[in-house]
Amino acid sequence: MKHFVFILALLLLSACDDLKVKKTSTEAILNEELKSFKWNEVDEYPTFSSCETSGTQHGRKLCFEQTLSTVILKRLEAERIIVNHDVLDTILIKFKISDLGHLSLLHFKVDSITQSEIPNIKFLITSSLDSLPTIEPAIKRGQKVNSEFTLPIIIKVN
Repeated sequence: MKHFVFILALLLLSACDDLKVKKTSTEAILNEELKSFKWNEVDEYPTFSSCETSGTQHGRKLCFEQTLSTVILKRLEAERIIVNHDVLDTILIKFKISDLGHLSLLHFKVDSITQSEIPNIKFLITSSLDSLPTIEPAIKRGQKVNSEFTLPIIIKVN
């Protein structure tokens, strides 16, 4: 019986090692979460209040891009632009929308021919941004975040 109690006590002591709880630090959890985090994607794209009625995420994104393009194109169409040669160009405009909904121009890529034919093209486009409606910033995990995107604008002047 003594041997049985001794063996039972020995088994209990060795079994306790298997019952130890593995502690995970908050730093390890954070590092694991950051590995799975998709930095280039947002849960909700920036939007205008008029686009919030669009049912899907993709629909709101398209509405936002179309509204922005329309505002810029209306401003350009309102100007009397006189050129010596026909202009057909795609201007790439890179924007940043802050977590407060402020839109700023980061990069403006225009062909040298278009620039020479319409020297104030950058001013016309940036001044059109002043008439934009209020922008709701992008959302990632319930937080408003900064976002950047590129918008192509096709310029055709005869």
